[in-house]
Amino acid sequence: MNARIERSDVLVVGSGAAGLTAALGCAPLSVTVLTKATLVSGSSPWAQGGVAAALGADDTPKLHAADTLSAGAGLCDPRAVGLLTGEGPERVKALLDLGARFDRDTAGELDLGREAAHSRRRILHARDATGSEIVRTLAEAVRHAPEVKVEERAFAVDLILAEDGRVTGVLAIHEDGRPVLHLTNAVVLATGGPGQLYLRTTNPREATGDGLAMAARASARLVDLEFVQFHPTALAVETEGEPMPLLTEALRGEGAVLIDDHGVRFMKDEHADAELAPRDVVARAIWRQLMAGRRVFLDAREAVGDEFPERFPTVFELCRQHGLDPRVEPMPVAPAAHYHMGGIAVDGLGRSSLSGLWACGEVSSTGVHGANRLASNSLLEALVFGARVAEDLRGSAGGRAPSGRQAPRVPRGTPRDAELKHAVRRILWEKVGVVRDEEGLTAALSELDALSEASPEAAGEARNLLGVARLVAAAALARRESRGGHYRSDFPQTDPDWQHRLYLTAAPDGSAVFEASGAPEPRLAVAR
Repeated sequence: MNARIERSDVLVVGSGAAGLTAALGCAPLSVTVLTKATLVSGSSPWAQGGVAAALGADDTPKLHAADTLSAGAGLCDPRAVGLLTGEGPERVKALLDLGARFDRDTAGELDLGREAAHSRRRILHARDATGSEIVRTLAEAVRHAPEVKVEERAFAVDLILAEDGRVTGVLAIHEDGRPVLHLTNAVVLATGGPGQLYLRTTNPREATGDGLAMAARASARLVDLEFVQFHPTALAVETEGEPMPLLTEALRGEGAVLIDDHGVRFMKDEHADAELAPRDVVARAIWRQLMAGRRVFLDAREAVGDEFPERFPTVFELCRQHGLDPRVEPMPVAPAAHYHMGGIAVDGLGRSSLSGLWACGEVSSTGVHGANRLASNSLLEALVFGARVAEDLRGSAGGRAPSGRQAPRVPRGTPRDAELKHAVRRILWEKVGVVRDEEGLTAALSELDALSEASPEAAGEARNLLGVARLVAAAALARRESRGGHYRSDFPQTDPDWQHRLYLTAAPDGSAVFEASGAPEPRLAVAR
């Protein structure tokens, strides 16, 4: 089947907060946004907790940066953190100018909350549906932007490369089943993370690591793939294959406590900050309770009580759907895969190692999260670095879009793709999860390699999940220490010799090729 050709100055793949921010900022360039679902989709609308920014009278970007660096366990890039926290207030104010409706107090001022590992109240909420409100605001602006064209239900298959390795577009399969070559001067990957690598995840079904897999197949430089953040408090109920409902961090910020099935509050013995300890600490503490045969509950009866329907309507409705009333009973919880700190290695303007390719949001790794993302920094990163990508593109992506190139092969897929996805998710959850060791990681790699050899025609999401899973498992095996979201029971201590980021590229067979330890950091570009 012949492929149709379409051209634009900029092609954005993904319609979460990062992608929509980048698309809006590119005017007057012509922009096409590809999304494999609808315009309002992806992980961003699922974000309950909030967006962090130093807007309070007692707060500063430097204080926000200090909290971010502390949570990142020694692997944050301080320069990137400075960009995040310094430009954050400006990006939030831009959202407000677009009509974002954040919670306000009785005096009409922004009602700032506090979450784990933050030293100040700096979290803006829209009740407990902050991500949904941010994407609603951005999507409404995109709908009214004449230079932006949105292609819904268009699945990006692979990057198109020129002979010199420059990225010149994307091959996509549109809703009618026909392939389309989207040729452009600049591809921006904003496809979100790979949360669906795991059987238990808070991420939506579309979070299958597509952009990360595409970049890997094009030999882009990747980094920090071993660092997966598991949210401590997913609602522990049967979800029949759907994402586990998330119980927002803001509940603990407002005083909810973790108890075992005997009513004992155990986090006080785990960390000085108890329930407000970094997420990896809380997740492992809950994991240990579960492995010991205990059940764990989040108790918000005293902290929230009768105000639950008004203050946390999303969580309240999720609980009611599962026969729970959080006003009068504690909520059962368990860890679930939530956020990926690793991704495509980019500089401060979102430039990847491949000419013509930018990335922003969870698919990228700017260095702001280090080994463990600080709560509510992900939406801020999407806004700040989505805008920085756009600023760079306005100065570098003009001119005529490139002419046609040889299209990548479109994998045919097999009826086994659904079975393959389940097998990958099971392996990652059991062997590359909250707690890891050499035996499990080696077994995981062996099983994933066997699946790859047995599934040469895997296509779409199954192909992408399998490819990313192999790289994540390899990175987790390579890092022989525990740090942030990466915990090795056979190397339980943080090792100063490992205080560096782990860069890799994918070989043609999909295996990981690591750079030598201590490799120089990528240049952090500053906006012109």
